[in-house]
Amino acid sequence: MTEWTDPGSIEQRLHQMLAKLKEHDFRLTPQRLAVLKVLAASEGHPTVEGIYETVRAEFPTTSIATIYKTVNLLKQLNEVLELGFPDGSNRYDGNKPYPHPHVICTQCQKIIDPNLGSLKELTNEVIKETGFQILNHRVDFFGTCRECQSH
Repeated sequence: MTEWTDPGSIEQRLHQMLAKLKEHDFRLTPQRLAVLKVLAASEGHPTVEGIYETVRAEFPTTSIATIYKTVNLLKQLNEVLELGFPDGSNRYDGNKPYPHPHVICTQCQKIIDPNLGSLKELTNEVIKETGFQILNHRVDFFGTCRECQSH
């Protein structure tokens, strides 16, 4: 399994995404740069529609197709992590584009990234138990966040 490192600051993350696009000779339009900035800065795992609304505030003529194309390109380059859900409400993590656990509120759909040091141990246990060569993993915990519990 690939070892991933924390991307560091928003600026470092943005630089990593830009470097990957340049490395593959992809054009860098102002709209594409705006999408990268949203994804690099987001801790909230936005939807394509959420990214679209943010980018459209600065670039009103941007189409949602541009957002989808850019997100899909970044996904192909392993620069964004897609969190797919059965209802089709996919969310995207450009801040941490590597496998990591998520805690998801079933009421407000907030997603947070807990820092679980034991995940590496769990992965090693899965390898030992199954004999699998692990290529990727997804660990999601579903529950009710503090804010929704208090309502």
